[in-house]
Parts: sequence; C-alpha cells; structure tokens
Amino acid sequence: MSGARDKSAERALGMEQSITRRDFLGATLLASGRQLVEPLTPAHFLAMQGVPGGTKDWNGDGGVGEYATSNGNTWEVLSAGHRLRDAQSPVDAGSAHDTGEVYDCVVVGGGISGLAAALLFLRQAGEKARVLVLENHPIFGGEAKQNDFVVDGQHIVGHQGSAIYFVQYPHSFLAEFYDSIGLRAPRLTYQKWGGAGAPMAIGRTPYDAEGMSSGQYGFWFGSHFGGGSAGTWVIDPVGTKFAGAPVSEAQRAELVRWYSGDTEKREGFVPPRYEGDEVSCALDAITLEEHYMQRFGITREFIRTYLSPDLGGGSGLGADALSAYSEYAADLLHPYEKEGEAVQMFPGGNTTIARLLVKTLIPAAMDGEATVEGVTQNSVKFAALDVARARVRLGATVLNVVHEGDPQKAESVQIVYSREGELFRVRARSAVMAGGSWTTKHAVSDLPAEHRNAYAQFFRSPCVMANVALRNWRFLAKMGVTGCRWFGGGVGTYLEVCRKALVGDVLPEINPEQPIVVALKILFSYPGLPTEAQGHRGRAELMATSFREYEKRIREQFTEMFAAAGFDARRDIAGIVLNRWGHAYLSPQPGFFFGRVGKPAPREVLRSAPFGRIAFANTDLAGAMDHRYSILEARRAVEQLCESVIA
Repeated sequence: MSGARDKSAERALGMEQSITRRDFLGATLLASGRQLVEPLTPAHFLAMQGVPGGTKDWNGDGGVGEYATSNGNTWEVLSAGHRLRDAQSPVDAGSAHDTGEVYDCVVVGGGISGLAAALLFLRQAGEKARVLVLENHPIFGGEAKQNDFVVDGQHIVGHQGSAIYFVQYPHSFLAEFYDSIGLRAPRLTYQKWGGAGAPMAIGRTPYDAEGMSSGQYGFWFGSHFGGGSAGTWVIDPVGTKFAGAPVSEAQRAELVRWYSGDTEKREGFVPPRYEGDEVSCALDAITLEEHYMQRFGITREFIRTYLSPDLGGGSGLGADALSAYSEYAADLLHPYEKEGEAVQMFPGGNTTIARLLVKTLIPAAMDGEATVEGVTQNSVKFAALDVARARVRLGATVLNVVHEGDPQKAESVQIVYSREGELFRVRARSAVMAGGSWTTKHAVSDLPAEHRNAYAQFFRSPCVMANVALRNWRFLAKMGVTGCRWFGGGVGTYLEVCRKALVGDVLPEINPEQPIVVALKILFSYPGLPTEAQGHRGRAELMATSFREYEKRIREQFTEMFAAAGFDARRDIAGIVLNRWGHAYLSPQPGFFFGRVGKPAPREVLRSAPFGRIAFANTDLAGAMDHRYSILEARRAVEQLCESVIA
C-alpha cells in the first residue's frame, strides 16, 4: 500500500496526525502506556523504532483528572525500573543525600498491599509509630487505578487493572478491614435499564457475559476460520447451537458443550476444600490445561483455540503454562453469597479501595469523610501525603534496601531511592517489601541465596488494558448484543457493556445512546513455550508495539467487526487509553504453590519469616492476583515484624 493510501486509511479510522489539546479535552483522547521488559530497555526500543531522541510515540495524554499521568507504567517508571534491573552493583549509599529521617517502618510499594501494610503497621505498632510508603508512580494504587474521560460533556471511567472485589462473611478479618476503611456497605447499587423497549441483559463487570443466557451475546470468528475473506458473526451462539459458525462439526459440538454448560455436568471431580489438602497438591502437580482435559473431556486443540489465554486470564497466560491449582486458589477465600451477588465493582475498579486506604492512613489526604462517596467526590491533596507520621512519597523508585550490619543482629535498615533525578536515603527499624517479586529481588541487596533462588521461580506475565471510550453503543444494540467474544487474532478477546455502580457522578440509568468505556484486556500467550519464556516474549511484544500501532489495530478491528451495524471508528471512538503492565500477573507454574520433588514451595521461603528486619508482602506471594490476598499478605508481613522484630 502506498504512503498516500496509508494516510487515507488512517484518516478514515480517525487517526489524523495532529491531535490538539482542545481535541483531547473534547474527548479525542490518544494516549500511550509503558512497561518494564526484559531484555530491551527504553533506549533500545526507541532506537529500534527510529523515534529521534525522545518518546513521541510512548508519551501522551492518559485521560483527564488525577490519573492522567499514570496510565499503567509511564515512561519515567519504565526507565527507573530498568536502571534498577540493569545495575551491575547496588547503588552507593554514600552518594545519596541523607534526609535524616528515621521511621519505624518503610513500606516499598504504594499499591493495595503496601497501603494496607502501612495502615496495619500503625494500628499494631502504636500511636507514636512512624511509617513511610515509597511509591514509584505519580499516584498511589498500583494497578488499582482508573482512566477518566469526558465525552460529549459526560464524565466516564474505566479501570486500569484491578477490577472487582467480593462481599466477605460478616465479622471476618476482611469484612472488618473493609468496614474500618469506610467500605461499610459492600453491596453496591447499579444502573438500571433506561433505553427504549425491553431491558437488555447487561452485567456489572467486564467478566459477566450477562447476555449469553438470554441470547444477547455474539461470537466473531475471524477471516482465517473457514478460509474466507471476511469474518463471521454468530449471534446467540448457545441458542442457535453455533449454527453458521465456520468450524468443523467436531469443533461445533465442543463449543456447544462448553458454552451450554454441559461439560460442568461431568462427575468425578471434587474441588479442593482448603489450601494444602490432597486435592490442592494433586492439582499443583499438573498444568491447568491437563486438568481441563481430564475434568471436562475437552481437547488440547479446543483449549488453545477457544479458551486460552482467557482460561488462565487471572494468572496472565494460557492454561498450558499454569499450575492447575491456580484455578481454585482465589475461590478458597469463600466470599459471602447468601444475601445476593458476592462480586462487586466500582466504576473505576479497585481505585476506590486504594483511595479509602489512603484517606484512612492520612485523613488530610482528601476532604470529606472516609466513605466511598467521600473519596470519589473529593480530590487528592498531594501536598498532604508527605507531612504526617504516616507518609506516602510519590515518584520514589527504591534502588537499595540493606541492613546496617549483620541482618540477624542489625538494629535498622537503610533505604536508598531516586526521585526527580536525585538519590536520597532514609533509615528504618523495619521494612515491608510490597512492590512485587520482579523489583524486590533486585532492590534488597543483601538478600540471601535461598531467597534469591525462590524469587527466581516467580514468573510474571504482561497485560495491556486498553480502555476505549465510545460516544454511544447503538451498533451493539442494533446487533442485539451487550457483549461479544472473538477468535482468530485481534486486540484482546472480548468486550462487555457494563452497568456501573451508582457512585460519584454515574448516571442512574444506562441506554445505548450514552457514552461508555469498554475494556479490552490484552494478554500474551504462546502455547508450548515454558512459563518464563512466555512472559519474556510477551514483554518484548508489548514493548515493541507503539501506541499508534495499538490504536490502529483497535480501530481496524472494531471497523471489521461492527461496521455492518453502523459503527464508524472516526465518529464513534472518542478516545483510547493504554495501560501497559509489563509484570501484571504472577503466572504460577506447576509446583509453585506446594513445591516439587521434596523441595519447598518458592513462596513459602519468603512467607515463613522475615529476613532480618525485612518482611515480604504483595499478592504474588499468594500465587493469585486478587486484592484480598494483597491485604492478607500485608497482614502476615506486619504481624511477623511486630511479633519478632519490633516487639
């Protein structure tokens, strides 16, 4: 295709070269996210892409509001992380400015686990305790952040990563913890149908597929199915038994069995009852793919063609790379389902929980009460985050955490961090490493070999959360669907219209004429490769794909799938924000949870006790990417410090 035709096609998709600030504020939002990756560095990527001397195709607007400069891992976060990873030796503490500060605890990482650790530490250590949270992003929350858009005068929101939470049993630790931070009515009220005609089936989270049972769902089979030049829609796939799908009769039969729920009726499997029981250990010895073949009687080809990577979506990779126990780990936390739906979601995902944690930790951080509405309606007072006995210091990348002397005898640890191009150091009686395995293993410079070997078995995989702001969703309503799934390539694998919780300025009703945000969750699965290799390859692909390329693919994909229903990318897409997470998921391989061949599970090496005055948190130590585990791992780490180190 000629250059002129390329430009013409881009204009047809709404991808003009010149995007003004005025266009942006009118909701023509184009943004790029960035991530950590091996073995490329940011400079290598830019050299490969031929971007002269800068970050033109990486940096850009990430929406409006407080999260506009923190869409996923930004360029600054990416670069700082690579300096930590690529350092040949620990940073020289003598070259860092001594702030003179001494804390009872320094928490590395300001996501939900780190914020919970700071709050729990203050509650256990007493009124005079001082705690500092060091967070490398421009705003706290980790993956519990949101993207804000203003489309045709209406504010709409999408989650960047951490999405759902669960109603807990009354009087349980998690229920009481939620209550203590202001989440006192965990069951939310959601938008009602406000459109013409009979109500459409719309779920409350991106994972509901609410329209499947009512026939208001579609499957798109890409052009390579059946060898045709165009893709094929199958609307109401269960009701029609996949009639018209360009697949073999054997595949059609498997699709019908799976999506009708017939495979669930197979008998003989009893799920684990508690962590570490006989069933749990047996599951951890095989892959999730092997387990599904045994439990449901489906083929490997079917799993890899139609179910992966979403089957292992909670762990970031396809089922071939994961421990079978990963499917059940989060279920064993047993949410409370006796009085209605246990699964809940705020408009911006678990952003609200992160804000409640900060408001409780530092009351002056936001005006108003420590309630869901209070932290939603009021802005963060960034100047108030770093002045009290509990502090959150943003834009601070920790480069070295080390005991001052023999780890078993030392009275303190030293923490060196970079901020705005300068090095600083503080001291503390203890530290909680809550930032995740991929940074902790580099930052703790006196980490013992046993701990390093354990961390070497923590494999992380990437994800891109692409939030697409639509001016309306008439085209979906015209098709008679509220959600869909696609096979045969593309950006992501599904999308879902969601009823938002009535929090903040969310409208009380939903209809196809309103602007919405749809989330495309992009995972990187390469069946057949080892778990670690899949993560590396995914990060390389994520790093090597520019924002403009992602934007083009999304616009082309939507045009191919929805143009016949009246969709026009130039008119209907108001904006796209990418949230790139290079290490989004802990992807537990067989043996991760309970060990193999007589060797301890790698996570237990780190969870069993502090290393000197350093304890380890983060949800990856549980092996399940669930914010409940973020809180529970923080609780364990703090209790260990208070019982054996700070006492």
